[in-house]
Amino acid sequence: QVQLVESGGGLVQAGGSLRLSCAVSGRTFSIYAMGWFRQAPGKERELVARIRWSADATYYADSVKGRFTISRDNAKNTVYLQMNNLKPEDTAVYYCAADSGYSRTPVGAPGRYDYWGQGTQVTVSS
Repeated sequence: QVQLVESGGGLVQAGGSLRLSCAVSGRTFSIYAMGWFRQAPGKERELVARIRWSADATYYADSVKGRFTISRDNAKNTVYLQMNNLKPEDTAVYYCAADSGYSRTPVGAPGRYDYWGQGTQVTVSS
């Protein structure tokens, strides 16, 4: 089992920044990659960024490229999402998720991920 706990959400004005953290515990050796998803009211959960657990390969949704940066600190078993130049449309609950690498579901699909955190609210005011 893998446990994920997000933190760092909050209320920020447009143009501001936030850094989300995801503390990972348990069977971390079973993790292939980590993703940050978000879900706004009435919308589907979407992949925002993804990073390999043991490599530097990253992926970003077009909507956040150039503004968000995903990173990890394996010594601390923590994954981060640095969010700059936030926009009102970034408002959502943000979730971190762990991919064990066994699924053939596309990397952007929530069903590919085996473990989820409880989510943290990010609200961007205009």
